[in-house]
Amino acid sequence: MSAIDYQYGSPFGAQTRNPFNYSKFEQIGRDNTTSWLTLEEITQQLNLVDDESQDSYLTGLAVAVRQAIEDYLGLSIFSVSYRVWYGTESLAASPVCFDLPEVSQNINPASAGITITSVSYWNDNFPPVLTIVASENYYYYASGNKVIVNSLPTEINTVMTAPIVIDYATVSSPLASYPVIKQAGLLLLTHLYNNRSDTTETKLKTIPFGIEALLRPYKPLIM
Repeated sequence: MSAIDYQYGSPFGAQTRNPFNYSKFEQIGRDNTTSWLTLEEITQQLNLVDDESQDSYLTGLAVAVRQAIEDYLGLSIFSVSYRVWYGTESLAASPVCFDLPEVSQNINPASAGITITSVSYWNDNFPPVLTIVASENYYYYASGNKVIVNSLPTEINTVMTAPIVIDYATVSSPLASYPVIKQAGLLLLTHLYNNRSDTTETKLKTIPFGIEALLRPYKPLIM
């Protein structure tokens, strides 16, 4: 690819999508306590309607099920926070675009699937100082799953591997209320409830229309 292509937006420009131009990312915040499935739904599924002795265990199991489905779909049933690092190679075009690894969906198309907490960079001081970019200098581009920044200063550290940092949080996906998604959650919860070890004396078989069959149509295809 020619230098001209790099200069005018390919593959790092705002007009293109290059999955992905980040160096690394990690979760920095997640709801680890709130159940998604209700106890009534769970006890009905497991036929434990009159048994409250396992409610604490079932509530904890429901949290694990919710997180497993979030991980499989790459969508947030409840908000999840991420931190992403980018190298200076992402600065080849103007405006600068930064791909995001995990996003969500929103019922209202005018609302973003994420909330940007901060865009920042390490400057070229010694030692470097983390500097916050003003919020009016960037926005989230939903159909491209990226943050577009008008410009970044020339004082960005060129020695560090990934001196640019974006913190953001996904919004709750509307898929959380879909009956098919909840049914997949109940199937997974039933499996975990009935199999409390990672070993078994018999060979288990996946049912033909099981968890993955229910969830797969809703797993986003990244282009």
